[in-house]
Amino acid sequence: MSKQSQAVSLAEEYYDSPEADAFYLNVWGGEDIHIGIYDTPGEDIAQASRRTVETMARRIPDLGPETRIMDLGAGYGGSARYLASEFGCRVTCLNLSETQNDLNREKNAETGLDGLIDVVHGSFENVPADDASYDVVWSQDAILHSGDRPKVISEIDRILKPGGHVTFTDPMQADDVPDGVLQPILDRIHLSTLGSFAFYRAEFAKHGFAEEDIDPMLDQLRTHYFRVGQVLKNDYDEIIKLSGKLYVDNMLRGLDHWVNGADKGYLAWGILHFSKT
Repeated sequence: MSKQSQAVSLAEEYYDSPEADAFYLNVWGGEDIHIGIYDTPGEDIAQASRRTVETMARRIPDLGPETRIMDLGAGYGGSARYLASEFGCRVTCLNLSETQNDLNREKNAETGLDGLIDVVHGSFENVPADDASYDVVWSQDAILHSGDRPKVISEIDRILKPGGHVTFTDPMQADDVPDGVLQPILDRIHLSTLGSFAFYRAEFAKHGFAEEDIDPMLDQLRTHYFRVGQVLKNDYDEIIKLSGKLYVDNMLRGLDHWVNGADKGYLAWGILHFSKT
């Protein structure tokens, strides 16, 4: 099995598990299972996570009914429903987990948005889409799971129309991170590296993309992982009934690694926005 397919397979297995599904639905936010942008440190996780979606959308020009968007690693589809309901965009949700995809389809039907949103099972390392077929590529905290990020960026370039936009967030390592300090985080997510601002700038530049906006927000990553840990600790007994003690205890240890890495300046997170010239 190739390095990239192994990383994809492990991510798929993880997110399809009932323990992870219960955790992300009930703790991480359900609609939007990605890092939030917090006005206050104790803000509701789901509210902060939705603010990330709104912030990203405001930076993409001319969103409307003619806009075709590919959401890579779409999770439960909260971003797609926001983009479809607020702007009338047509959105394709590409996601590894059929457990998440099934709930995404149910929510789209419940909200009457299934005519605007397609949910596709697949990997962003081999996107099932025609060349130059999308106006916007969107992704939130998903590309880190790839074992071949340059291939993901090549796929973004391939499916994006000239003049199109790509906007994404990703938990990353700092550009100057010392060797070895992120090993506890990497071991947990079964990867050898994380991306970085410098990596993404260089890779998109190779494909001729223009940098529109890079907005570092390490404090938001730190706040989010700390906030999720707070909820787990406060509701520990209830959450272990849903996800099991082993899963919750491992998650708490993992969250501590992310918080400590952020405190030491070893990590990075933010909104990245490039356009295809």
